[in-house]
Amino acid sequence: MPKLLAAVALALAAALGTAAAQSPAPQAAPGGGAAPAWPTKQVTVVVPFTAGGTTDMFARIFANAMQQRTGTPFVVENRAGAGGNIGSSVVARAPKDGYTLLVGTVSSHSINQFVYKNMPHDVEKDFQPVSLFATLPNLLVVNPKLPVTTVAELADYLKKNPDKLSFGSSGVGASNHLAGELFKIRTGTTMTHVPYRSSNEIMNNLIGGHIDLAFDNMTLAWPQAKAGTVRAIAVTSLKRSPIAPDVPTIAETLPGFDATSWHGLFAPAGTPRPIVDKLAADVKAIFSTPEVQKTLADVGAVASPNTPEEFSAFITAERKKWQEVVKAAGVQQP
Repeated sequence: MPKLLAAVALALAAALGTAAAQSPAPQAAPGGGAAPAWPTKQVTVVVPFTAGGTTDMFARIFANAMQQRTGTPFVVENRAGAGGNIGSSVVARAPKDGYTLLVGTVSSHSINQFVYKNMPHDVEKDFQPVSLFATLPNLLVVNPKLPVTTVAELADYLKKNPDKLSFGSSGVGASNHLAGELFKIRTGTTMTHVPYRSSNEIMNNLIGGHIDLAFDNMTLAWPQAKAGTVRAIAVTSLKRSPIAPDVPTIAETLPGFDATSWHGLFAPAGTPRPIVDKLAADVKAIFSTPEVQKTLADVGAVASPNTPEEFSAFITAERKKWQEVVKAAGVQQP
């Protein structure tokens, strides 16, 4: 799996490098006026998860492209732990000067505040949303020995066999855990949650028959489904994935079901607005080219750059949805 993501990151970096070379860095801040003298030194991009995962992949794509656009080093730093809280806190406490940025996710910025009793920072007050990078559906996959091929069949099997099946996730409160909890709520069924440390462990244990199903990252799960080691049942987004158009959505059976992962850029709250606007413009330039969008689509992601205001509104809606799921499922971390 790490080799797969590394190959994808290299391909995306190549595409982004071409886009950066064709699109010069903006010389003025959006809305008029001279852009601030930024960056003039190394910029650190913090990833609050381990290297080799999807969040790390998107961070390195962004950092590589920004380095080419600005001629200034953009260095990715992995600070994993506590479901993304440790790395996020590093950025929350960083100087508000645009030289320490964060690649946040649905888990770190829309879920954790409702799962963890003692948050080390305030996700609503300590961060300035800059822009989404991309959205990425999870894929509902099952062990091939499980006698189900559709969402309806899985729901029926769960109802007839309460608590018999288990599903894996990358940790209590992780987005792929809550996707499973949302599925249980919507179908009125029960099954056992088994937390792991990474998607690699989830896939290994699913293939080995130690768990029965998972709602895991499309980038990692789809290659296993194509190889036949797991069976793809449905995607968790409202629309079908361009990488697997023949795989239905859960929403086609359970209307409105949406458990999409997302990755986006954050700065410490109080970062000068011209820098925030410049970063948002850079993200839009990088992720809006047809070449980059196609490359992202090839791994199941949808490029989704937006404005700081649009990103903030998106996060607010996501928090409302996942707060209700966390409360209904009784998910809690110390």
